[in-house]
Amino acid sequence: MQVVNRIRHPAIMTGQIRRLCVPRRGQYGPMSVIQPLFQPGLVVSVVSHGHGDMVQALLLQLAHVSSTSVSRVVLTQNLPEPEPVPPASGWPFELLRVVNVVPLGFGTNHNRALAHATEAFVCVLNPDVALVGNSDPFKALISACGAPNIGCAYPVQIDPAGRVQGSEREVPSPMALLRRRLLGRQEMRVDWVNAACLVLPSVVWHALNGFDERYFMYCEDVDLCLRLRLRGLHLAKAPVRVIHAGQRASSRSLKHLGWHLQSLWRLWRSPVYTRALQLLTAQSADNGTIGAP
Repeated sequence: MQVVNRIRHPAIMTGQIRRLCVPRRGQYGPMSVIQPLFQPGLVVSVVSHGHGDMVQALLLQLAHVSSTSVSRVVLTQNLPEPEPVPPASGWPFELLRVVNVVPLGFGTNHNRALAHATEAFVCVLNPDVALVGNSDPFKALISACGAPNIGCAYPVQIDPAGRVQGSEREVPSPMALLRRRLLGRQEMRVDWVNAACLVLPSVVWHALNGFDERYFMYCEDVDLCLRLRLRGLHLAKAPVRVIHAGQRASSRSLKHLGWHLQSLWRLWRSPVYTRALQLLTAQSADNGTIGAP
């Protein structure tokens, strides 16, 4: 069972915390009916796996910079961690804290966090992301995401030194991996983007049923991007930057490497991957879609 703390701004709920029980997986099915109306705003899902200090810093940044864009944050703690400390004025958004008794996977945690989102937009945000300066990146991300036929908006990712990170990738076919890993060649197309910071219209998120939970820790973002693009939707890069300090764990851990290889094998055998490879062309990379025009 998960324990949920719903922490509201003091003007809404003066310091009180409501404890709720969330059903175990299996007690409710994936959302199959798209809600016709959504409330204005953005709900952000952050999953922490022992990232308490990073989460604290990120939440304070969101409170300081993005309070007009972010209406709700769902923080899922996969390991025991202290509750985030609010600023003196309290959180300017609703903070829902989910504490897992048993750690769950990346996709499963985000799916549960966003399963019943009623806001117009949802955001998947890594705990090791930091905002740049005092500029709110979510205004531009929401604006980009609200354009016609956009399935997902994403920022430019930079490292702490300001260097652009390789967040835009082509489908990880064996040949593409060989070119990039062994030959050091650049990506030929932008077929998908990593899920460190993604903003999607809620109607798209619900239509896709979020991440495919059969993937564990790796390739969930590849599959999600390919599925929305096979529906004829576009990936939109917003003119904003965020700092992403993440490092690929599969290059340092045999356990993570095993998970990565298992996810790649699942991807390569999936109908989504097969259909995407059939439709991918240089022209499709230019117009941003591999599905219907």
